[in-house]
Amino acid sequence: MTQSVAFIGLGAMGYRMAAHLPKYFEKVYVWNRNFDKAKQHATEFGTLAVELAEAVQADVIFSCLPTSDDVETLIDGVNIKSGAIWIDCTSGVPEAARRLAEQLKIQNIDFLDAPVSGQTIGAENATLTFMVGGDVSAFERAYPAMAAVGKLIQHVGESGAGFAVKAINNMLLAVNLWSVAEGFSTLKAHGVNLDAALNCINASSGKSMVTETIFPQRVLSREFPVTFALPLLAKDTGIALNLVHEAKLPAPILALTQSLIQAANLTAEPNSDFSSAVKMYEEWTKITLK
Repeated sequence: MTQSVAFIGLGAMGYRMAAHLPKYFEKVYVWNRNFDKAKQHATEFGTLAVELAEAVQADVIFSCLPTSDDVETLIDGVNIKSGAIWIDCTSGVPEAARRLAEQLKIQNIDFLDAPVSGQTIGAENATLTFMVGGDVSAFERAYPAMAAVGKLIQHVGESGAGFAVKAINNMLLAVNLWSVAEGFSTLKAHGVNLDAALNCINASSGKSMVTETIFPQRVLSREFPVTFALPLLAKDTGIALNLVHEAKLPAPILALTQSLIQAANLTAEPNSDFSSAVKMYEEWTKITLK
């Protein structure tokens, strides 16, 4: 029986995710490295801003940090409650998940790698997709906590599987984003009305999330709102390519896309959204997608 839940890491996703938990659980602890943000969250949503040592005494502990290294460093510095379940929503490294699951199991703590997809709007509306790796019984016990912030909560395999699915998902997003940038630049070079073309494609076989939402709402609008940072996409495509190498598989499209996203990240302005990767292609072509 879950008596208390904690959320560690109140970034763009975590801040919104943690806001739903007080609707379902009596005690919801929040902690953030910038502790003023935890206090703000407590004031706004009725959570309890506590020190990290107290947060890790909850029955269920969510973390949502930039990298697996951040999570490992944090876990190494605390004493977690025996019997707790740690749900890591970071877009992390599969090997790190396996390592942490083994390490924590010795302390009678279950670790689930449970990255999410759906961007900040999904976090705000509690419609996120959870892709979860780890022990099935721990997944079943943790399910109600994840269901408070997600719509699809899917167990995908053993420890590391959740991180693997997330990395490949984001790699496919990157492939889609880049290919749409090339395709729409070609259309504009031929004098095609891009809005009209988008209507046609979104009613045809070429449609995707990129054409349905990302391009019209971020690129063609020239707004590029920062909801998923470009450096994080660059990180995730790197994780995905490492998985390809570990499997000893040929993947020329994924390898090229990873190089392009890394290059775009290196040339982008600080604090850029992932969608702004298309700006590098626009510089090459001298065609602005709008």
